[in-house]
Amino acid sequence: MINKKTILITGGAGFIGNHLVRRMVKNYPNYQIVNLDKLTYAGNLENLKDVEGYENYHFVKGDVTDEKFIVALFEQYQFDGVIHLAAESHVDRSINSPMEFIFTNIVGTVNLLNAAKKSWGDDYSDKLFYQVSTDEVYGSLGATGLFTEETPYDPRSPYSASKASADHLVRAYYHTYGLPIVISNCSNNYGPYQFPEKLIPLMINNIKHKRPLPIYGDGLYTRDWLWVEDHASAIDSVYHKGNIGETYNIGGNNEWTNIDLVHQLCKVMDELLNRPEGSAARLITFIKDRPGHDKRYAIDASKIKRELGWEPTVQIEEGLRQTAQWYLDNADWMERITSGDYRAYYAEQYG
Repeated sequence: MINKKTILITGGAGFIGNHLVRRMVKNYPNYQIVNLDKLTYAGNLENLKDVEGYENYHFVKGDVTDEKFIVALFEQYQFDGVIHLAAESHVDRSINSPMEFIFTNIVGTVNLLNAAKKSWGDDYSDKLFYQVSTDEVYGSLGATGLFTEETPYDPRSPYSASKASADHLVRAYYHTYGLPIVISNCSNNYGPYQFPEKLIPLMINNIKHKRPLPIYGDGLYTRDWLWVEDHASAIDSVYHKGNIGETYNIGGNNEWTNIDLVHQLCKVMDELLNRPEGSAARLITFIKDRPGHDKRYAIDASKIKRELGWEPTVQIEEGLRQTAQWYLDNADWMERITSGDYRAYYAEQYG
């Protein structure tokens, strides 16, 4: 018997969301995939043109902070599952505008939890609420060690604090009401369709236009980098095989300092643009550090490998080249989204 499901993916027009929506629509034709997105600056339906005609794909424009709208949406579609990605996600923006993060990331999550609880009633069989979170909730690591699923939460920015709050609420609904949930905490994602406020597409765009490459502080902040399609496959695995009530850390096994990552990207871009070696690196500019900047994140992803058989497939050297080539091949996409509000934000943030 074909297992038919109707799944709500929130934030499906965003960076990680569009890769997940595409995967679920194409890999599970018996599922009805509903993509809910507010279409703010980082949400773009152009990202999903290749699946918009599929019969099992439906787009709904809406806001997770609108309680009545969310309840009505659950009544209309009778969702069997929720994969919740919709979030304000950029640390710099959270420092400038924390209330947006409080409403979207906390209130929005509670609205979805309440709607799921109401819709599913007393029958939670074959139902699941999946909270997609971040490694930033764990705070900052020293020179050694890794974040595990047991690492205590220690958020340092309004963004990470709002995601930590949402995670706690999701777990509370599991322990208090028995709502079937899973949570995953992922490291930094990169790849095609990422909005250029984030480090890698920002650097690609600036190198192309021979603009300064702004690096915070000494550039020695360290992150674990995860290819976005690897993340989508991990979410797929957790949704279908994860154990109820559990948390899974998702990492790329690619730990790099910001400055080393940018130097590697500079080499790739010089080759792809046929410029003399070292041209891009001369654009590197160190700028004043941002407040509350966490020194190091690194993920221990052994649990998801051990229990679900997932592990990353793309290493950073290959992923950077694929990413840079995609942005160069899709210059029109970049030009359309780096106008207006983005330019004003960039000027304010980086001078």
